[in-house]
Amino acid sequence: MLVFKDIFSNDELFSDVFDIKGRNEEKGEDPFIYEVDCAMITVGPTDVDTGANASAEDAEEQLEDGSSQVNNVIYSNRLQQTNFDKKTYTTYIKGYLKALQEKLKEAAEKKNDPNSKEAKRAEAFQAEAQEFVKKVIKNIKDYDFYTGETMNPDGMVALLNYREDGVTPYMSFFRDGLTQMKV
Repeated sequence: MLVFKDIFSNDELFSDVFDIKGRNEEKGEDPFIYEVDCAMITVGPTDVDTGANASAEDAEEQLEDGSSQVNNVIYSNRLQQTNFDKKTYTTYIKGYLKALQEKLKEAAEKKNDPNSKEAKRAEAFQAEAQEFVKKVIKNIKDYDFYTGETMNPDGMVALLNYREDGVTPYMSFFRDGLTQMKV
């Protein structure tokens, strides 16, 4: 299994147990953003059967089971919701993308080859980032924002949106802001 972690906060954001779009460039998927399909799941308290019989004096109590519907990616990775408006998101994303661009340039410089994969990524990153961020800011009310478990302000903010059907949730993550850890 692969776990995808934020390069700045080291928080686990998702794993490959979820359906991930954007990993297959040869299929025409955008490699700049990973879109992780989500589902709503029911979580609740665990039933414990002790094997004992209820006494005649104690009527069977009907308690609320406390179950609730949650997003599987958010719940499984303990992502924390945060809020942005256009102005605050623009401020955050400028700083985040600048830090990410610096990481990409460092990786390209280590290769010392202008034709390396890392150099090409660093070069293409800025244009791809601007295009994606414009789309997000234009439709900012359609998004919910999530950070990793530590809520590190320097870390990635994942975006939750819904597919065209308005029912199916998915989350967007910047590919270049992730590292993969095999577990």
